[in-house]
Amino acid sequence: MKTKLQLRTVNVTRYITALREGGSLPALAEADDDFKYVLKFKGAGHGTKALIAELIGGEIARALNLQIPELVFANLDEAFGRTEADEEIQDLLQGSQGLNLALHFLSGAINFDPVVTNVEAKLASEIVWLDAFITNVDRTFKNTNMLLWHKELWLIDHGACLYFHHSWTNWETQAKSPFALIKDHVLLPKASLLAETDLLFKKILTVELVTDIVALIPLDWLNWADTEQTAEEIRSIYLQFLITRLNHSQLFINEAQNAREALI
Repeated sequence: MKTKLQLRTVNVTRYITALREGGSLPALAEADDDFKYVLKFKGAGHGTKALIAELIGGEIARALNLQIPELVFANLDEAFGRTEADEEIQDLLQGSQGLNLALHFLSGAINFDPVVTNVEAKLASEIVWLDAFITNVDRTFKNTNMLLWHKELWLIDHGACLYFHHSWTNWETQAKSPFALIKDHVLLPKASLLAETDLLFKKILTVELVTDIVALIPLDWLNWADTEQTAEEIRSIYLQFLITRLNHSQLFINEAQNAREALI
């Protein structure tokens, strides 16, 4: 019998330092497995929606055999952070009790620089396809959200993807969006194999696999104050959004190909 996808759960034991890049104030922290993690808080910015985007985007990338640090659920005890001197951080920690999300810290990794590092067409096409599919607005020259670690390219920070969930009511229309913002993607000029990538990735991302990824979302991340829909109704919409988008992938592939032609 096939095993369902699972994420490990760790308990955060030590807050090391804030990582003040971006508005969500992630942190470097240590957990009870003695590993360090980049911790994303449900009490920050867009709340659990950013964590859901991080989780779904990251696990889809992993399913497509792209390099991404291990994602874990990170539990914050109610006593955690009481000794933190910074009031903003203390409020963030207190507002994030329970399950949060963390990425394994890649010690010694450096930021990807497109001027310095060449990315082959196959990998560039795979990353562009992923970001067009999950509507990731945050892989640009300004902020590549990629790291070089052990001479390999690793993807990080998918909290800005699936931005349809910030408006929510028109998800069906957005599921069929061509995603015009792909024109700003840092790897678009190299992505010459989008059609081939589309065929391969649509075979990998079966309905069963996408369902398993969406099933990873913790129930309490789906209890939203701004909607009367139940947690399972919200989960179902995420699944329908992704399946609809897969079924209409030619829309975002054509958009990316046209944008690439305009660049080169």
